[in-house]
Amino acid sequence: MGRARLGDGRRWGRRAVVVVLATVALAGRAAAHSGSLGGSVASATVPTWLTILTGGIVVGGSFLFTTLLTDHEAMRGVNWWRLGLLAPGRLGQVLVPLLRLGAFGVLLLVLATGFAGPQTPTRNFALLLVWVGWWAGYTATTYLVGSTWSALNPWLAPVTLLRRVGERVPSLGRAVGSRSVPDRWGVWPAVAGLLALVFLEVVSPVGQDPQLLAAVVLGYSLVTVAGAVVVGEAWFERVDPVSRVFAAYGRVAPLQRGEDGGLSIRLPATALTEDPLADRAGEVAFVVALLWVTTYDGLVATPTWARAITPLVELGVPALLVYAVVLLAGFGAFFAVYRLAAGKVRDTADTYVTTRAIERWFAPALLPIAAGYHLAHFLGYFLGLAPALAAVATSPLAPPATTLALVLPGWFGTVKLICVLGGHVLAIWVAHSLAFELFPGVLAAIRSQYPSVVVMVFYTMSSLWVITQPYAPPPYV
Repeated sequence: MGRARLGDGRRWGRRAVVVVLATVALAGRAAAHSGSLGGSVASATVPTWLTILTGGIVVGGSFLFTTLLTDHEAMRGVNWWRLGLLAPGRLGQVLVPLLRLGAFGVLLLVLATGFAGPQTPTRNFALLLVWVGWWAGYTATTYLVGSTWSALNPWLAPVTLLRRVGERVPSLGRAVGSRSVPDRWGVWPAVAGLLALVFLEVVSPVGQDPQLLAAVVLGYSLVTVAGAVVVGEAWFERVDPVSRVFAAYGRVAPLQRGEDGGLSIRLPATALTEDPLADRAGEVAFVVALLWVTTYDGLVATPTWARAITPLVELGVPALLVYAVVLLAGFGAFFAVYRLAAGKVRDTADTYVTTRAIERWFAPALLPIAAGYHLAHFLGYFLGLAPALAAVATSPLAPPATTLALVLPGWFGTVKLICVLGGHVLAIWVAHSLAFELFPGVLAAIRSQYPSVVVMVFYTMSSLWVITQPYAPPPYV
């Protein structure tokens, strides 16, 4: 029986790969917005409407495909498969403090080169490391491999030092752990922080101005260290948006840490099928915000956005107000669509499970979508500027006079489509598995997914529309 199920799983996997590759072949190439230092890396050669329609069809077809698999034990066999690795043990206890200390040293180097280094963006170590190496490259490793942020978090080194000093200095010791995050706040501070960081990235020259970036990093560092000293571990769990982003993305990765501290390799995204989100205010909102902010970052760098905002600014509406309203309204729309779908799931499944519980239960299925779109959004940006980062990193205080950037081939747009569609296919699988875990019987589990598929088609078409647009620098910022 076990071998038969394994063979069925392999056949399902091969068919899924064929579906994705066939879709990519139909979709062709598409453009992408790079990031703070870059521009477009490819141009669209297929009509936008065809690319978007194809993506919607793939998501819908993936749902029809997964409904054919109704053997709950077979799905669990796929989702619960893992390959155990050696636990870090004492070696990990020695390496983690060293890694944190090294990461703190890199943070100091970012501040030094940001304030005193070259002002040319492609020669400044701080700009290249933060945007190319960290936000684009390192973030991708958290969902492609596994999250190592708990070992690399550069702010934990000074926090640990201050806590130890507080044990010997009474005046400082009284501040250590003297406050707590109110339970009623849940993780909404992290939601607000994530939206604020993306807004700052979009509306300010923090992506081109090394000194401004260094000032932002310094301010963020001071607030984070002070907050973690006063509040404790809850700061990184419920307030710090950066830590929460990496923790959320880490659940998509194949490398997972067990309750015993040991590491194991699993199939991508299958860890999302086990534990629902914590029953705290803002948990679902954070997942939706993570999905929305990357979409927003791409949206404001499209010609459509420039054409839409120009008449408003000419009428006297402040540009910053327009950016802020769209950021909040878009987040509200994404959140409302998801909550509406959760309510419809309850109706179609004809269940006594509350809508709030359904929202938390299925929210992890959105994380592969967010990861896939992040990879599509930033992969070309990282590859294009990685040579410049490597050249500058060899001598950050005296970088070379000129740096190189790769020009990606036109077919690279196909890779981005694979990233987006791959994330959505994984999301369909996760939602399918979660439905069978929550609802008894086959029919209720399948019917419950109808609203979710509609929402995923909406998210897919939104993402594909953004990446098919040519890059246009955000106006009026």
